[in-house]
Order: sequence, then structure tokens, then C-alpha cells
Amino acid sequence: MLCGKRLLVASNRLPATIRKKGNAWMTYPGTGGLITALAPVMEVNGGLWVGWPEAEDNAAVRKSLRDFSKKHCYSLKPVWLSQREVERYYRGFSNETIWPLFHDLLGNCSFRRDNWEIYRQVNERFAKTIAAAVQKNDFIWVHDYQLMLVGHYLRRAKIKRPLAYFLHIPFPPLDLFRRLPWKQEIIEALMEYDLLGFQTLRDRRNFVQCVKGLQPRVQLEVRARYTLLRIGGRTVKVGHFPISIDFERFQEMARSKEVAEAAWFLHENIQGRQLMLGLDRLDYTKGISERFRALELALEKYPELQGNISLVQVLVPSRTHVPQYQKLKNRLDALTGRINGKFSRHGWVPIHYKYRRLDQVQLLGHYKACEIALVTPLRDGMNLVAKEYCACSIDNNGVLILSEFAGAAEQLAKDALIVNPYDVEGTADAIYQAYKMPLPERIRRMRSLRSIVKRSDVYQWLEWFLGAFQPAC
Repeated sequence: MLCGKRLLVASNRLPATIRKKGNAWMTYPGTGGLITALAPVMEVNGGLWVGWPEAEDNAAVRKSLRDFSKKHCYSLKPVWLSQREVERYYRGFSNETIWPLFHDLLGNCSFRRDNWEIYRQVNERFAKTIAAAVQKNDFIWVHDYQLMLVGHYLRRAKIKRPLAYFLHIPFPPLDLFRRLPWKQEIIEALMEYDLLGFQTLRDRRNFVQCVKGLQPRVQLEVRARYTLLRIGGRTVKVGHFPISIDFERFQEMARSKEVAEAAWFLHENIQGRQLMLGLDRLDYTKGISERFRALELALEKYPELQGNISLVQVLVPSRTHVPQYQKLKNRLDALTGRINGKFSRHGWVPIHYKYRRLDQVQLLGHYKACEIALVTPLRDGMNLVAKEYCACSIDNNGVLILSEFAGAAEQLAKDALIVNPYDVEGTADAIYQAYKMPLPERIRRMRSLRSIVKRSDVYQWLEWFLGAFQPAC
């Protein structure tokens, strides 16, 4: 796949978790689809991963990172950040400017020049770290919205190697992107890459429209899987490559005895009704408030649901220090109390609300136990929860209710129940439709969804992306 070349990956965080155990620092492999897909390739090619270790710079941490590199046959190169840089570059510009803007939530944006300046400085440091470590034939692949400027600084450092970039979140339309005071700098920096990857065709089109609007001299050649942008003697390939999961791994784990017991225990404690699953990080883009209101309306509109359906909402703590997120948590607490107070009866409550992280066995147990999944973000790059739910529905008795604004809808729309999360009544109707859906229809839909996720798994994603970048060996 890489023709024997080394893979050099840069992402905001390293693919490892560093924890202090007693007096020693320990490094453990991280989790997530990107790490699952890239780690085997990194090991075979002796790759290098550049990122923030989320730990202080000291001899013990550096030794722990070296030990991890020896054990896993690829190297970790840390980019150390001060607390001020974490506040300005990561929590500030990345998560208070780019995150809401790219998720179509302009009202949540903060535009601060001091945050932008630190974002630029940290991106430049990432580029210098890469430039100091790059070898002659490295394949350089930069990831996500925290590092959009790295390609620009690599070119300034005279790195002539082809550069690839993948954005894991949505890319906004031109009218929204224009609101960003530093739009020109970001578009010019992204155009320094040779291959730009986005999650969906919509994101790819949005980016191309932004380039056309901000760089009128660009020439376009549109093809099926990618668009060629030509400007200043250079050609930039822009494609869409929907990221996915390790389907076989999730399916195998879902068949394990431990997961079966966790699923049985969950349903045994909530007997005699269908379970809906909501699984989200605490974030205003996830549409959780709208989801709760849709459930409330469904219980009012369809009294048959009362006593016969419950939402198991797992909310993973996130950015709890940010006032905006604290207010969201308080609002969700109040909604849960109101809905449960309004409808609960002896032995039944409509919402089982869990504010915590789940370990892997418990997570898969929830996927397997719940007959319906409510995946209703206001906007999402892909949303792998939808795909994980399908992979774990090994008995095919599951219904996926999916937001049309999740990237996953581009692949799964045919057999999921597609909803507009802003349309509370439409989502309420979908809940009732899922509850009443006959078993043969459930099986047909879920078999089709599982087939799509299986065919387009994370390894296919990796092959698509590298195949678009690499010339024939």
C-alpha cells in the first residue's frame, strides 16, 4: 500500500495515553478508528507519529514514550504544549472558533485574535518537529482541524515531499466560512497540501466552493471521486473518503460471553420494554436537548409508548470546565427531571440517564441490548456510533434512527430512519415507527446496514485514501 515508504502521521494527540502509576509514568495504546487503522501500517513500515502527549515534559515521560515505541515498532514524537498554549490553541481557537463554525453553529463561535496567533504558533511548531524528523521517502499525512496550517509551514521549511491532509469534521459552506476573519490564510494553507480528504461529498463540494470564492483564479476539473484544483502551477486533489470502523473486530467482540452478559444484565434490569440508546459526548452539536423533546412529544402523541419504551442516554463528560458545556449539562439534567417527573410510573421511567464513560464491554453491551439507536446530531463529520451500533447488532433486530446532518447518512440513508433533529415532531414520529416496525422489516434493514458498514470498513477507507495519493508501485 505504501510501496515500502515510511508513514509519518501528525495529529493533535499522540495515539497513546500517558498516566502516572505510583512514581512511574506508563504509556498505553490509545483507542479509536484512526489508531486501529493506522497502527498496523505504522508497525510494518516503522512509522513516526507526531502529536501532543497531554503530559508534562520530563525525563520519565520521555522514557515512557521511548518504551512504547520499542514495543510497538513505530516511533512517537511529542510536541510539548504549555498550559497557555492548550488554552489558546486547543480550547480557544480549535474548539471555540473552528469547531462550532464548521458544525454550522455560528452563534457558539468566539473570534479572538490572540487565540488565532497561538494557533499559528503551535501549527508552526508541529511543522518544525515534522521537518526535523522527515526522511527522504516519507508519506506525510496530517489530520484534522487543529492542524490546518501545518502544510503551509512545512512548505516554508522547504519540505518538498507530497503532503496529505484529512479533515474528520464537516467543512462549512462558503457563506458560513466567510465569517471567519482568517479565512484567506486557512484556505491558502490548506491548498499547500497535495491531497485533501473530506468525509462526505457535501464537505468536498463546500471546500471547492470556498476555494473558488476566495481564490478566483483556480481552475477546476471535477471527477467522480475527487476534484482537481489547479493554481500557480500546482494541482491539488480533493476527495471524499468516509471514515469507518473495524467491523469484524466489533462483530467479534459483540459475540463474546462478557458482552452477552452485559447486554442481558441491562435488559434484565429494564424488563418488558424496548430500549433506545443515545450515546454521546457532552457537546452542543449532538442534538441531545432536541432528542429529549422528541421523546417527550412521542410519549404525548403516542400513549402506547408509555411504559413500553425507554431511552438509555449515556452522556460522556467533556470540557466540563467550559461554562457553555456546564450550562448544557444543567439543561439536560432539568429536561430529564421534567420528562421523568411527567411520565414515570411504578416500575418504569422514560429516560435512564448515565453521565459517565463506559468501558468497552459495557459499551458493546449497550449496543447489543438496545433495539433502537437514536443518533441525532445537529451536525457531524461522520458519527461512528451509528456504524458501531450496526456492527454490534448481530441478531439484526435493531433500528437505526439517524440525523440527515450526520456524515454517516450519506452511506446509510436507504435503510436507516432519517430524521431532521430540528424537526421534533418528525423525530417523535420516527421513534414510534421504530417501535412498531415488524421484525421482518427490522431484519431486512439491519442486514443491509451491516453489509454496507462491513464493505466500507476502516481498512477500505485507508486503502481509498492512500490509493488516491500514491502512484502505482
